Amino acid sequence: REAMWLLCLSAVILAWGFLWVWDSSERMKSREQGGLLGAESRTLLVIAHPDDEAMFFAPTVLGLARLRHRVYLLCFSAGNYYNQGETRKKELLQSCDVLGIPPSSIMIIDHRDFPDDPGVQWNTEHVASVLLHHIEVNGINLVVTFDAGGVSGHSNHIALYAAVRALYLEGKLPKGCSVLTLQSVNMLRKYISLLDLPLSLLHTQDVLFVLNSKEVAQAKRAMSCHRSQLLWFRRLYIFFSRYMRINSLSFL
Repeated sequence: REAMWLLCLSAVILAWGFLWVWDSSERMKSREQGGLLGAESRTLLVIAHPDDEAMFFAPTVLGLARLRHRVYLLCFSAGNYYNQGETRKKELLQSCDVLGIPPSSIMIIDHRDFPDDPGVQWNTEHVASVLLHHIEVNGINLVVTFDAGGVSGHSNHIALYAAVRALYLEGKLPKGCSVLTLQSVNMLRKYISLLDLPLSLLHTQDVLFVLNSKEVAQAKRAMSCHRSQLLWFRRLYIFFSRYMRINSLSFL
């Protein structure tokens, strides 16, 4: 009797999960068709370190590809915290190739003012100046970066948000240029993979990207390019993290 009750409960949960997944794809389609992002835009993904593009933003990059966006990438450091900068630059290019970002659209800043170091606070005005230059030179009309929580709380991630927010609040962004920030979530939600989908549907304010199985495999291949970073806990991250499958984003 108890076994039958558990079986019925499991069936209900599975059916509910399936309906949420189906509903998410329908809602995502309607949002795309609604023109929240527009088609064929020029988008700049702003990250702090090589591997951020795959570890956190893969659903966004692949989702924008569906909308035929031309994606540029600006990486503010070479990830040289453990003196692996040159290796990590090459890994970033390989990862971007998997994600569909050509080398001509990638800029890696390797400067002592922007060290890969959570203990160093990057100067907001300096970051903003460099960022604005790249926005203007490339005719960018959508900027994507971290939110105030930086997803992992890394100070370099948060510095990017502070710079973008400053440009936005001071009215320095070119006319028609919008900003999307990747929503940080609590530790539990971060590591329950696709099970977070119902909560993502409820709490996403503006844009939601959910990868299909083929795209998830593509995101994992991109992350696997970062061989120097694939310690045991990052392999667990690839398997469990929602950010390898789901991105919820909000406009500033």
